[in-house]
Amino acid sequence: MWRYRLVRFIITLVQRTLCRLEVVGLENVPAAGPYILVVNHMSTADIAFPFIAFPVQQWRFFAGEKWADHWLWGPLMAWLGVIFIDRSTVDRRALREALAAVRAGEVFGLAPEGTRSKVGAIQPGKDGAAFLAAQSGAPILPAGISNSDVLFASARRFRRARITLRIGEPFMLPELDHRPRGRDLSAYTCLIMTHIAALVEPRHRGVYAGTPALHALLAGEEPWPCCHAAERS
Repeated sequence: MWRYRLVRFIITLVQRTLCRLEVVGLENVPAAGPYILVVNHMSTADIAFPFIAFPVQQWRFFAGEKWADHWLWGPLMAWLGVIFIDRSTVDRRALREALAAVRAGEVFGLAPEGTRSKVGAIQPGKDGAAFLAAQSGAPILPAGISNSDVLFASARRFRRARITLRIGEPFMLPELDHRPRGRDLSAYTCLIMTHIAALVEPRHRGVYAGTPALHALLAGEEPWPCCHAAERS
């Protein structure tokens, strides 16, 4: 665990220089894995926020294949156990490796959108997180990051952005009476993204703003029937 502590210390120093980080809901983080952390993605720095905010745990995460050849981030990410994934296709090798990690009891983090949003708002989620959760039976821990889209723009103006990391309660995917198929994974993804959208500021909710599922969740109701119905309409 010493490598995590070392990198965490260095990243914390950088974070305190660039921004003010507020963490809400830290009590919802499980004491140990397995669980799947899902977050929105608006900045290249997003993965750093849960990394330094969460208790020190051994965990794995996805990163785009392009980072594997970077002179600094490539070796550092590999050293920390990242799984490099080809975003342009369904990377079955990366998914199998991630599934093996979760089944082995590790914590796995990913952004279901699959790539960084360039509009400061959540984009449609892909089914990778839903697949991992459905196949492993691991709980899902949703988290929402707000204002990271202005992090570097603020730094260039010598201002420290205010970043908020909100952590929701872990939840399980609803059980089905059959093996999950394509439409089921899409409905699961809707549920996962709805939980993330509820944790970010309204301006970041993007394609999930105003959906029946989000309205239900914010009202304290179960959003799954809305997600399930939407994929069958």
